[in-house]
Amino acid sequence: MAPVLPGQTGTPSRAGGPCSQALIRRLDDETLSSHPVGMVEVKICGLTTVDDAVRCIEAGAQAIGLNFWPGSPRYVDVSTARAIVEAGGDRATMVGVFVDFTLDQIREILLETGVQWAQLHGDETPELVAQLLPRAYKAVGVTDGSAVEFARRYPGEHVLLDASVPGTPGGTGRTFDWDIAAAVAKERKVTLAGGLTPDNVAEAVRAVKPFRVDVASGVESAPGTKDAESVRSFIRAARSA
Repeated sequence: MAPVLPGQTGTPSRAGGPCSQALIRRLDDETLSSHPVGMVEVKICGLTTVDDAVRCIEAGAQAIGLNFWPGSPRYVDVSTARAIVEAGGDRATMVGVFVDFTLDQIREILLETGVQWAQLHGDETPELVAQLLPRAYKAVGVTDGSAVEFARRYPGEHVLLDASVPGTPGGTGRTFDWDIAAAVAKERKVTLAGGLTPDNVAEAVRAVKPFRVDVASGVESAPGTKDAESVRSFIRAARSA
């Protein structure tokens, strides 16, 4: 049975594909069990290899971000994304990052890879987001308090907030005013991104009370290459808040 896409009905399943069974067996059931209610989720974004993804999941990440925008240094192709999804199994939520893709393009990639969620970083309309619900959300670039009203234009339970940098759709490594994010978090399930590191994530969680924190460059040794100790430190800090 083919995977069911956001906006369609039926019973979802995962796309198949070759993957090392040894990597799957490495996943630690105890470490990766569901986190307690009320504890912030952690998403590690911009994974480009199966090994890095498995290490992040072993460290306790509940979500993995896969970037399908060709302009990103963290770009991942469909075959690699499929292998990462296979390795993760049901241990982590797989989120695809898209920038101004058409609805059909997004659905095709989700179908081919088994990725469950779409995170939309371009100039997508509220209508496009609605067609991908319930497993999609808009990424909103924050410059000032007007982001609160802008986020309200988009449907769905979730929204991602990131620093707005002209010409760069996310992944900038810059922070923004967390008071703005806290206002949105009172209304929606916020994924907080933008300049988070092991050193500031606990403060961010206390200030915003987000549903999820999202990090890419803050735990990297190079774009697309995650540093295992930084990942572990980030997750420990997020959960200590």
